[in-house]
Amino acid sequence: MKILVVNIGSTSLKYRLYNMESGAVMAKGLIERIGQAGPCPNYEAAIAQCMADILGPGKPLATLTELNAIGFKAVHAGPVTGAVRVDDVVLNAMEEFTFLAPAHNPPYMAAMRAFQHQVPSIPLVALFETAFYGELPESAITYSVPYEWKQQLGVRRYGFHGASHRAASERAQELLGRKDIRHISCHLGGSSSIAAIRNGVAAGTSFGISAQSGIPHNNRAGDVDAFAALYAMKRLNLGVDEMASILSSKSGLAGLSGTSGDMRDIEAGIAAGDHRCQLAMDVFVRAIRDYVGAFLVQLGGLDILTFSGGIGENGASTRAAVCKGLEAFGIELDPAKNAAARNEAELSTASSKVKIYIVPADEERIVARAAAQVVSA
Repeated sequence: MKILVVNIGSTSLKYRLYNMESGAVMAKGLIERIGQAGPCPNYEAAIAQCMADILGPGKPLATLTELNAIGFKAVHAGPVTGAVRVDDVVLNAMEEFTFLAPAHNPPYMAAMRAFQHQVPSIPLVALFETAFYGELPESAITYSVPYEWKQQLGVRRYGFHGASHRAASERAQELLGRKDIRHISCHLGGSSSIAAIRNGVAAGTSFGISAQSGIPHNNRAGDVDAFAALYAMKRLNLGVDEMASILSSKSGLAGLSGTSGDMRDIEAGIAAGDHRCQLAMDVFVRAIRDYVGAFLVQLGGLDILTFSGGIGENGASTRAAVCKGLEAFGIELDPAKNAAARNEAELSTASSKVKIYIVPADEERIVARAAAQVVSA
């Protein structure tokens, strides 16, 4: 079985082609600047380029009939979750929840519709990021707002980055050689989240109803007192859409530091003595540690702490700051291992009760597997 997995950005399409029998990646690529000046004015053009890369004589697939499905790492459709075939019901649900995922849903919907038009014979499967959190208890997903909001509007905690945290969970079980483990997974990057996982099942998430929540992101706010936003709206005479734009594109690490929000720019600012860059880093690390502490209590201890994502995998200083002073909880980071680590690596000391690992994000494999299961069924 051959599955093409596409990861959609606002102006990019990243793809991987999997042979599910062997687990091999047959092809991968990245198409950028979609909708900008250049050869890809829209997703149709990007899809045509993707198909030209993988189809034809001497290429991974001789004909389109060899492709069994196309999988998407979709983000938010409210009550529609899990791995599902993309149809009008799914697209309409994504449309309904676009306000809560403004950076993600529109490009995914555009790409899905473009694939429907370009390759109508190939099943499209969406694995929603919310799927991993399907077993959270009701108390974990319920906000203390009028109960009717949850029933009528779907106002509740959903959780995202599900494919990344599921991949980290599976790898953590392999590394420790057992399934009965207490695990905190830190996916840190342009978008960041923390998940508490018990025995492979999600027990907590830093994300809420939207991908703007939780710990600070590149340019998204993370957790903010709702009345802070309402107060600013009242004082600055801002409308709902204006405030939503500020929280989702002009806040987070970028809003705090005055940089792009990229951690490399922030670290350069810190090295140059920039106070706002240092503050952004301090706020980011404090938020991560707040969730790590809460999840330590919720899990009743910890067996393994993992770091994934661009910052999690490459940010030695961030990892060191997160783990600083946690020896009393059995978390002992080895400074030399941490500084030298590349790709998957153990970072904990020999005496650490809690194992600490870098586990590179492997979301596409999770999506491919889910898509294969849907079309097989």
